[in-house]
Order: sequence, then structure tokens, then C-alpha cells
Amino acid sequence: MNDDLILSTDTSEALISRPQMNQDIGLGRGAYVSTYGCQMNVNDTERMNTLLEMANFTIVATPQEASLIIINACSIREKPVHKVYSEVGSYRKLKDKNPLLKIGVGGCVGQQEKENLIKTQPMIDFVFGTDNIDTLPQIIAEVYSENKKVVNAKFEHRAPYHIETLVRNPGVSTFVNITKGCDNFCSFCVVPFTRGREKSRPMSHILMDVRNMVKRGAKEVTLLGQNVNSYKSEGEADFADLLEKVSKETDIERIRYTTSHPKDFNEKLMHVMAQNQHKICEYVHLPFQSGSSRILDRMNRGYTREEYISKIQTMKKLIPNLVLSSDIIVGFPGETEEDFLQTISLVEELQFETIYAFMYSPRPLTKAAKFEDQVEESVKNERLNRLFDAHEKMAFALVKKYEGQTLQVLVEKKNEQGKLYGRSTQNKSVHFLGSESLIGQTVPVKITQAFPNNMRGELVQ
Repeated sequence: MNDDLILSTDTSEALISRPQMNQDIGLGRGAYVSTYGCQMNVNDTERMNTLLEMANFTIVATPQEASLIIINACSIREKPVHKVYSEVGSYRKLKDKNPLLKIGVGGCVGQQEKENLIKTQPMIDFVFGTDNIDTLPQIIAEVYSENKKVVNAKFEHRAPYHIETLVRNPGVSTFVNITKGCDNFCSFCVVPFTRGREKSRPMSHILMDVRNMVKRGAKEVTLLGQNVNSYKSEGEADFADLLEKVSKETDIERIRYTTSHPKDFNEKLMHVMAQNQHKICEYVHLPFQSGSSRILDRMNRGYTREEYISKIQTMKKLIPNLVLSSDIIVGFPGETEEDFLQTISLVEELQFETIYAFMYSPRPLTKAAKFEDQVEESVKNERLNRLFDAHEKMAFALVKKYEGQTLQVLVEKKNEQGKLYGRSTQNKSVHFLGSESLIGQTVPVKITQAFPNNMRGELVQ
């Protein structure tokens, strides 16, 4: 076992259970994990790669090099299963060339489809769910040793959420899971069915993980969960308490978090952010989904348009330099032209610098999939394009204020063009010329050109 992968070394802290590797399953074979979806999926892939390395697989960069391929698939949008089948089909020649090649499917698609994946696509050898990642070495051992199909997609509802952050190379910026699952049951969302019921990790475990990441060179951490605001730890500590503890009791330089739910975003959290801005970034991603209270009610979001606006206004008073982004769904069942115009007006009123907008797609098991007043695809597409057009004009104007400003940029890497790349506390991607020795440092960069998706600047000497 690689000692660099043993992350918990402080026995004075509460121990976190680490998966045990009892067999040399990998035998040095190449393993490739294909990933698409949210940041939770990306983080899950990092965990899979670490577990595979602990089982003596070698992580490779292309499927052509692999004897084991895992598709870590998202199902939040429409037709995810078709995407999985298409990818599996693309590996047919590799399977013909190497009959010992094993192909597995995980993530939300694995959790959602279970045995159906193997029944309809014989090339798939194993399927596992989002609650079963830590059993991956055992699943693969069974697939190899017994040469049979394996499905493991059961939720461990009663088990506490005691995991260790397994990261091979945390780099400058890394993720630490704090919650899993979701209990909100928004009428459009499949997450409660693919990620299970909401669970929170003990605060002591999270603090230990952050400290370990700092020891390994991380300068920034993103606290991760489907709904971080619903975090509850021992002694009824909430997310605001956790955020303050991470800020005051660890040496991490920067703190971000995602994703938040407006109904749980309270003034206590706002005050903690305002009082700890030396560490907590002023960027907040707060999905509002629709600007219409009528549609929000049908979505089961738990707040109105007016309540959302009120929270943003309060936050801006406490954090004047607040930077906002949001998720938006266009064409939800029953959405009228008036409802859609309220969404555009909310974007304009609250001045979102970044939006992530999608057309509504029916998801299995969700309430909204059964609504009879579905919006036509052509209408959804037209509205989405209108929303993007309206926001683009505003976004270009909003970011012009950064030109001439000097932002504090945490340098993460050198990009393909040979420039340094990093992010500011406003979550702006900044590219500039400088020495590679600056990676991992926070440096002042004067912005020379500002665009909605990235910025160019000059290092201030």
C-alpha cells in the first residue's frame, strides 16, 4: 500500500474507517474512470481512483491503456442511460481486442438503473451505486476471480456517514465532502433517489480532513454536499458553525462551499461569512431555479421569489462585495411566458455575474415527470436561448468593473498556452504570465481584460 494514501495520521482525533485492501486485485493493470456530472461525481471519481491504486491498479489517461474501465455517470439530465450505452458501445473494439477488459458503471446512473444496465448492455460487467464506492475493490475482485456479473446498489440508510477524504494529489485546491444525499424532494430532482437520504459527517472528521489536506499542500478547500446548508453535526452544530470552525481552527487559506439551498440559507451563515472574509470567499452559488413564485411552489422549493430576493438583499448589506451565481431551469411543466419573464427579470434585478441554465427534462421517479402540462421542446429551447442572450449582455457589462482592479489570485497551474492560471476570491478564472514557482501562492494580478468566463491580467510586482 502506498503510504502517501494513508491520510489520517493523528490518532488523537476520532478515527475514520478506511476501506481495507486485503488482496492485490489490480496486479498492476491499468484502470480508467470516465466522469461526467456534478462536482460530487468528480470527487467520487477521485475516491475511486484512490481505492483502485490502493488495490494495485495503475490509473491511466486513456481507455486504450486500460484493463478496467469505469463510467461514473450522472443522471440529473435527460437520456443519461443512452449516453452510458453510447460510451460502452465505443469500447467494443477494445473488448474484442482484450476479452479480459472489464467495464463497470457507477454514479447516479448505476444507482438508478441497477440490473437493467447489464440486462440491456451485455458488455457491462458490473454496476455499483453511490453508496457503494468503498466496496469497489471487493466488487472488482469478485468480477475478476469468479468471472461473473456483479450489481451492488443498495443504500446503507442506517450506517453513519463516517468516511475519510481519499485524495491522491489534493493540489492547490481540493474538495471535502460534508454531507451526502438530500431530503428536499424538489419535484424535478432525482437526487434523493440516486444519492439517498441526507446524512452529515461529524465536524471533528471534517476538521481532521481539512488539516490533513493543508499538510499535503492544499491552500483552498471547497466544502461539498447536495445541500451544505442542511448540515447537522454532533451537538446540533449547523453549517454556519462548521464554516466558522474551519475558518478559525485550521490553517487553510481559502474556503468555498457548494451547493446551497435558498430555504436553508440563514442570517447566521451570512454573519459568519461577513466576519471571516479573510478566509471565506465572497462568491455564493445559490440556485433559484425559477423567478416565478407559482413555479417555485410547483417545484417544491420551499421559498417564494420575494423571500429569495430578501435574502440576497440582506447578504449584500452584510457582504457588499458579494458575487452571485445561480442555477435556472427553463420550461418547467406549466411555465407560462409570464413565468419565464419573471425569471429573466430576477436575473437582471439581482445582477448575477454567472448563471447555469438548463431546459427542464423529466426524470424517473420525480413528481414533475407526471405533470400533464409539459412544455414543448421548441418552446423550452427558444426560452433558454432568450435567457442566455439577456444574461450575456448584462454579464459583459458587469465584469467590466474588474478591469484595472488588482485581484488576489491563488495560482493553481500553468495552462496549455504557457500562462499561469488561478482563481480570485470572486471565483474568477484569471490567466497571466509568471514563473511556475508561483503555483500554490496567492499573488496580486491587475486585470487587463475581463470577460464573463475568464480574465487576463498582469502580475503586480
